[in-house]
Formats: sequence, C-alpha cells, structure tokens
Amino acid sequence: MDLRNVISVTQLNSYIRKLFWQDEFLRQVFVQGEIANLRDYQGHLYFTLKDEKSSVRAVMWRSNRTRMTFVPREGMQVIVAGSVSVFERDGVYQVYVTYMEPAGLGALYAQLEQLKQKLEKEGLFDPARKRPLPLFPRKIGLVTSIRGAAIKDIVSVGKRRYPGVQFVIADSKVQGEGAEVEIAAGIKLLNQVPGVDVIIVGRGGGSQEDLFVFNHELVARAIYASRVPVVSAVGHERDVTIADLVADVRAATPSAAAELVVPNARELKTKVERLVQRAYASLALEIRNNRTRLQGLASRPCLKRPDWFLVSQGETLLRLKEQLVNAMGFIQTAEDEVLHLKQGLTQVMQASLDGNRQRFASLALKLETLSPLAVLSRGYSVTRSVPDMRVIRSYKQVRQGDQVFINLYEGSLICRVEQTSEEEVPRSE
Repeated sequence: MDLRNVISVTQLNSYIRKLFWQDEFLRQVFVQGEIANLRDYQGHLYFTLKDEKSSVRAVMWRSNRTRMTFVPREGMQVIVAGSVSVFERDGVYQVYVTYMEPAGLGALYAQLEQLKQKLEKEGLFDPARKRPLPLFPRKIGLVTSIRGAAIKDIVSVGKRRYPGVQFVIADSKVQGEGAEVEIAAGIKLLNQVPGVDVIIVGRGGGSQEDLFVFNHELVARAIYASRVPVVSAVGHERDVTIADLVADVRAATPSAAAELVVPNARELKTKVERLVQRAYASLALEIRNNRTRLQGLASRPCLKRPDWFLVSQGETLLRLKEQLVNAMGFIQTAEDEVLHLKQGLTQVMQASLDGNRQRFASLALKLETLSPLAVLSRGYSVTRSVPDMRVIRSYKQVRQGDQVFINLYEGSLICRVEQTSEEEVPRSE
C-alpha cells in the first residue's frame, strides 16, 4: 500500500462532487417521483423523491420555491427539474430542484425548458434588443380574442386614461389547437397596418394548460420579428411565459398592459398645468428682478441728470489742466537750472582742462630734458656689448678684438675694439 496516495474523506467527497458537476447530463435533469419526508425549514424544502424501487434526496431553495404555483404535499406525484450534485458533508448525492410541477404537466414543462434554452442561445431573450415603449402612442394594436375579457379591460382602461387613443384589433384564439398560428398571424398583420405604434399580445387569466399557447415557438418568433415594440399581457402574474421573455415589456395583466402603454391624460394635464405654473412663476420672478434692476439704474445720477456726468468731467478736466500748467512751469524751471548747471560745469571742465594742459607741457619739457635722445643729440652715444647688448660703462667690460654696438643720435655703428685704456679721452671743445 502506497501511503502517499491516501486522501481524506473531505477530499474524496469534493472529488466526486466535481465529477458530478462535469457531467453534462446531470447539470439539467427532469425526474418524476412521489414526494416523501417533506420538510419546510426557513422556506427551503427538503424531501425525498421515490418510486416503487428507489429513492433520492432532493432540496429546493427558497428563491426557487417562490415561483411555484401549487403547494406540494406528502405523497404527491411531481416532476422536478434541476441538477444532481453531492452534499459533501454527508457524502450523499441529491437533486437540487429549480422547478417543480404536478406530474400531469411534466412533459409539457420538459419541452418548455428545452425550448427556453434554444431561444436563449439564439438571443431572443437578450435585454439589449428590447425597445422602449412610445411615450404618446396614437394607434395601439391588440392581438387577442374579441370574445374574451382581456379586450374589454384594455380598451376601457385605455379610453379612460386617454380618450383619443385608437385601437386596432386582430381577432385570434388565445387557447386550444391552432391558437399559436392565429396569434403569430395577428402580430404580423398589425405590423403591416400604417400608424400602429405598439402591439399588446395577451389574454385574461386561465389554467396553466390554457397559457401554454404563449410558450409556443411560433408566437415567440413572431414577437421577435415585430418592427414595433410588443407588450406581453398574459393574465397570470406568477407564471412567466416565453412570450413574456421575448416581448419588449411584460405586463402582469391586460389592464396593467393598458396602463403601461396608454398615457394618463389627467396626469399629463396636471403635469402640464404644473409646468405652466412653474413657467409663469419663473417668468414673474424674472420680471420682478429686471424691474428692480431697472429701478436701480434709473435712480443713478447720470440718468436723473444727464449733464451731471459732463459737468463732473469738465471740473476734472479743469483740474487736470491746472496741474498740467503747473507741471509745465516746473519743467521750464528745471530746464533753466539744468542749463545753468551745464554752463557752470563747462567752465569748471575748461579750467581743469587748461590746468592739466599746462601741467602736461611742463612734464613734457622735463621729460624732453631727461630723454636719452637729448643727450645723444649733443654728441654722446651708448655703447653695448655684442651679442648680449649690455650697456658698457667701463673699459674693463670689453677686450681687444670684441665687437661693440654703438647707438648714435642718428643711426648706429658696429665697431671692433683695437685698444682699451683706463685714461679718459680728452674732450673736444
């Protein structure tokens, strides 16, 4: 035995439950049997379905129970629709019932569920395709029996709510053999009548067998193909037919359908009167506000005395003129002062320039006196050694045969030393 493969009871039950859920057949089953051990716990039904040889547990939650049209009893033969799964805690399988009917209608309801699934896949129940009802229909089509109570209820309620509304009736059977053909033909016929804004299809109350004609595929496709909105008014509030699911709007009864489709003239009149009153009140308030504004504007000095603005502005202009004259005088005085300052500054600058010019001439004279060129002009020269060009101040700085460079007042000489002597050469006069 390989202990690595050991699992818990919970894991086993969970695995089996997944197997049940993966089985397509067990997701939607129809089972007929006798009710036994019926228990009602907080609105949920717990019971056993059994026949001559076997039994199976079943549960129906409160949310599904509310759609039932009969009271289940112990020992009653029923047909249930639902899924089969495992209750993990106890490790037993049971039927989770979503729908229940007495056994006599079981076959019909099985066909109904199959048809619902088919039409739903084709999109006939899609909420996105449903159209809103017209606000003010002028002509309403009726598909029902002229001998039934539904037509009387719809017409009486419609005329009472809006006396000017018109009804176009397509007489048809609403139960029995061939009723679905006549209902579908009536819907198609009313779609061809000019001016029809909306169609009501329905009948008064009846048994579940009587209402099954509105579960027919032919009726559903006729409603789906209608060019105008369709209201389903099958008079059985607790049962939802396929016609209800396909129609743009579902009404619980024919009278309710008329109330949905036909506007209430009295209510409309009341609303219009209220709107008119609100409009008058709003207009009166606007008039009062504008009158108050007009009175405020009329009380202003410029409207009481039109020349007041001109007089006031004239005084302001005179005051500005006086200020301008004073400013012009100030400007002229300032210009005179600037001219006087300019003349004084010119004199000071000229005197300073003359003094600087004299000092420059004196310094230039001194510079001229001290300039080597002045000395050279008197016959002196400057002797430099070659090639370093150092000034020679003593005979000791050169030797016989050295070259020397002599700067004259005009030009220069390159000479060779023939002889040196410490004796000073006599000066010529």
